[in-house]
Amino acid sequence: MSDPLLSVEDLRAHVHTADGVVRAVDGTSFAVDGGETVCLVGESGSGKTMTCDAVTGLVEDTVEVTGDVRFDDETLVPYGEADFGAIRGDRIGYAFQNARSALDPVYTVGNQIAEAVRLHHDVSKDAARERAVELLRTVGIAPAESRADEYPHQFSDGMCQRVALAIALAAEPELLIADEPTSALDVTIQARIIDLIDDLRTERDLALLLVTHDLRVVAALADRVVVMYAGTVVERGPVEAVFASPAHPYTRELFRSFTGDGDPDRGGVAREELPFDGCRFRTECPHAVDACADGFPAFEAVEGDAHRAACVYYGDGYDASVVRDSEAGFETTADPTGPLALDEAAEEDADG
Repeated sequence: MSDPLLSVEDLRAHVHTADGVVRAVDGTSFAVDGGETVCLVGESGSGKTMTCDAVTGLVEDTVEVTGDVRFDDETLVPYGEADFGAIRGDRIGYAFQNARSALDPVYTVGNQIAEAVRLHHDVSKDAARERAVELLRTVGIAPAESRADEYPHQFSDGMCQRVALAIALAAEPELLIADEPTSALDVTIQARIIDLIDDLRTERDLALLLVTHDLRVVAALADRVVVMYAGTVVERGPVEAVFASPAHPYTRELFRSFTGDGDPDRGGVAREELPFDGCRFRTECPHAVDACADGFPAFEAVEGDAHRAACVYYGDGYDASVVRDSEAGFETTADPTGPLALDEAAEEDADG
């Protein structure tokens, strides 16, 4: 079996503040194979974006990053060995959250894409301009030649997201990281952006690491899903397995909240209220036992080796049915036509 394209083991990103240390990411582990789509899913504050920033070296000096992160034959973490300037953008493309704010308002979108092209390729300004126009066509912006001379304020939010994807693809990377690419977009535009990302991944044989809190996006795109809570991974596995049979109590609550059956007021992760000496979810979990405080639970097999959950109930001496049967009749689906699917009924293209 070949090594994964991206391997993340025991990644920690601790933010040092005047009030103490915030454990934004605290022992995260997952992998992304070549050509595979992996989704990091969880509520706001779960550490998804910080995980991606730490992997790519895009953190402030106040953030202490440790762990073992490898991209192909390069060591990304610990810092110091990899040339992030060469890897980020060249081999790893990053489409940031809130595309409009990530674009420079005083430069045309064509100039910004061309700058990304020239940063990673030794080409003339004219060649970079041609490449920028080609990339705009690739992401579905037309007429590309004239729109390349327009500024971000002349684009809708959906079109700004397309421009961000064009910039991320400028160097023809092997891995694309897309952070909440459909946030703040209406449902019709979300569906179009998801279709675009999936088409780009297929056409370019990209690996995709996608950050989202939207389970519909996971259902539409993911091969595997990694569920995060309070800086930790609580469940991971093939999307069909996790969606059909969510194992960790937090995953089950997350799914129930998304489908309207859970607590509508739970909001994001309130870190100041969380314990750090065991399972982070135990103070909210209705099935917590004393053992949940005895260190972070090991990843136990749920159904086959690929689907695992960090929960004591899947280890020796515990009955997992206590968790699995606690919400009889609860169903989720990875079927793109099912209840978590994006609504593509509207025919008009509203992101022009």
